[in-house]
Amino acid sequence: MSERYQPGLENVIASETGISYLDVENEEIVLRGYDLMELARTVTYLDVACLLLDGALPTAAERDVFEERIKAEYAFPPQVMSMLQLLPKESHVMDVLRTGISALASFEEGQELEDRSKAANTRKAIRLLAKVPQIVAGGYRAITKQPIIKPLESLSYTANFLYMITGSVPTPMEEAVFDQSLIVYSEHEMPNSTFAARVIASTQSDIYGALTGAVASLKGTLHGGANEAVMKMLLEAGSAEALEALMLQKLARKERIMGFGHRVYMKKPDPRAMLMKEALETLAQDKNEPELYQMCVVGEQVMKREKQLYPNLDYYAAPVYHLLGIPIDLFTPIFLAARTIGVSAHVIEQHEHNRLFRPRVLYNGPRNLHPEKG
Repeated sequence: MSERYQPGLENVIASETGISYLDVENEEIVLRGYDLMELARTVTYLDVACLLLDGALPTAAERDVFEERIKAEYAFPPQVMSMLQLLPKESHVMDVLRTGISALASFEEGQELEDRSKAANTRKAIRLLAKVPQIVAGGYRAITKQPIIKPLESLSYTANFLYMITGSVPTPMEEAVFDQSLIVYSEHEMPNSTFAARVIASTQSDIYGALTGAVASLKGTLHGGANEAVMKMLLEAGSAEALEALMLQKLARKERIMGFGHRVYMKKPDPRAMLMKEALETLAQDKNEPELYQMCVVGEQVMKREKQLYPNLDYYAAPVYHLLGIPIDLFTPIFLAARTIGVSAHVIEQHEHNRLFRPRVLYNGPRNLHPEKG
């Protein structure tokens, strides 16, 4: 057995996939042959969802049919929402989301839950696309004792998601920005949460269990919680000058500043962050809050000057979500909702070409100990 050890499995190839690839040298995120940045500028989130599930971009008519299939699954088990309403108001929304997704599995009919075929997994992925945004929005409203808002048939998938959170029908510009954010969060090769889902799926566990594991992984502050920390820092500072001072103080205390650096993008900017930077500039102008954009630019300059670190997606997605009227507690759950389709694609692929994950360890404990004879 090889005893070559890579802490955190860094640069260890764990799976073969046809779903996505991070080509850092060429600054390209490849989704089934397409550049994610080009997709984000030219198509919709549901187009990307079709691509991830079916392997090809849909025609406009095919996308409409796909959206109707999702809307046909909007009906939400009232028992699950009632259960979420019993959770304490102090509950982390990621815990609410994890609980809701796990509970949904019990409402699969017949042998559907245990069917690992691509067709069955695709049906379940579509149901998850329909219901996970409702758990995000409705679960948050449940624990904060606000009225639950149901999706409207007249709204698009993306507009419905934002509407269920804020209670206001988004403008076309708000919908477009939010849709773009869902695209760039949709899939990103093999981060911890996707790997966790594939490990779970490799035991022949169901797609709900795999996604529940992904939620638990994404809750961690080293993975999905950075966007919340970014916004709290921006609000604490309140101005570009104060933000620079705050960041320098944190650096002097050897504190980690969230929203910068990435295990893959170490020496180059995260292209998704640059796209969200453009979106933030547009949104800030529309909302007449240009100072928030300028503040973020100053923070980016400080980290490049002081630490040679570039912003990751969370740094610019956070203020975008803030200007869209989204509560900070929902930033990471929205990340998971957007990534549901990417995780589902990986679970489907794992079930189609399965091999149980069972790594070994490099043991560094004692040997040859013996119990005393009493």
